[in-house]
Amino acid sequence: MAVSHPSSRKRVVLLGATGSVGETTLRVIAAHPDRLELVGIAARTNFSRLAQIARDFGVKHVGVFDDTAGAAAKSSGAFPAGTVLYPGLRGLVELAQLPGADIVLVAVVGTTGLEPALAALAAGKDLALASKEILVLAGKFIMAEAQRHQAKLLPVDSEHSAVFQCLEGHPQAGVRRIVLTASGGAFRDWPAERLAHVTPADATKHPNWSMGPKITVDSATLANKGLELIEAQWLFGLRAEQCTAVIHPQSIVHCLVEFTDGAMLAQLSPPSMTFPIQHALLHPHRAPGVEPSLDFTKLLGLEFRPVDELRFPCFRLARQTMMAGGVAPAVFNAANEVAVAAFLAGEIPFLAIPQVINHTLETVDNFEPDNLAAVLTTDAAARRAATAALKLVVT
Repeated sequence: MAVSHPSSRKRVVLLGATGSVGETTLRVIAAHPDRLELVGIAARTNFSRLAQIARDFGVKHVGVFDDTAGAAAKSSGAFPAGTVLYPGLRGLVELAQLPGADIVLVAVVGTTGLEPALAALAAGKDLALASKEILVLAGKFIMAEAQRHQAKLLPVDSEHSAVFQCLEGHPQAGVRRIVLTASGGAFRDWPAERLAHVTPADATKHPNWSMGPKITVDSATLANKGLELIEAQWLFGLRAEQCTAVIHPQSIVHCLVEFTDGAMLAQLSPPSMTFPIQHALLHPHRAPGVEPSLDFTKLLGLEFRPVDELRFPCFRLARQTMMAGGVAPAVFNAANEVAVAAFLAGEIPFLAIPQVINHTLETVDNFEPDNLAAVLTTDAAARRAATAALKLVVT
């Protein structure tokens, strides 16, 4: 297991360096040059931005995991002399095992980061996870690999980072439940009848957070919160009934942890990913933050509402798969990815997203997987079923 001391720099590999989480991670690393060193980066296609990052941070190990973009990157001459390029998805795995790296932050979209995450753990690297789909798809195998190699698994999602911080020093037996907070997304205050006319442009405008299009749509449907509950169950060894959520429009309280005596702890910070990313990278140490904390000299109101599962059917479906266990969460995740991509492409309306998910869950049988190959086979089957379901939804 990698050991860090305040006087030594922790060496970071960042997979997904050009996305919103990746760019925010770069801000955190730049703010702490005495504590953090970026030694490896990767992105799917944006090699020109990767080349700039390599120059700014002195990074020698760079991956471009789209094959076409990787070939273009090789012949571009954009990278500094001495750069080692890691092409294709295999390159992500090699970067995840980079000798000398202490921690690998996986921020690639979807399930692409699964194999690199497992490779990092197998190599004894600590793993910072921003891609919640990895635990939803393969939590059973990720947690077993982390335990096998005594590697730390550090959450990067703001809600899971909050739970992680609230639970530190408390025995698991004393935890009654965790409550994750959800902003409610772009349409939390819209009349229900307006939802039939939502456009992709509407759905990708989050009221509080700056995120990529897919996760912003997931926030609007609350599929994202359902996925986070499933992830939390794996991260913290909880039963499904111990994981719930509430609507909190201000996105300042990121979780509440209730203990068996009825007392609750909450974690608060402004809605910026710099806070959970810094906590994951510097853990167990703390340092001045990249952005200002809350200002209690100004008026501050905190509001909480129960989640209306009729208004947010994706959240209800996610909770049902969490209760069911087995490969059901993986089926939910695959169907949601297909449905959201179709919505963003203008192929289905917003309200058809849960229809696609529900149809897929009814089509693909649930079972308890014995190996990762069975999960991946089910993931592929779910994507085929969801693609077929796109033609069946009510438009």
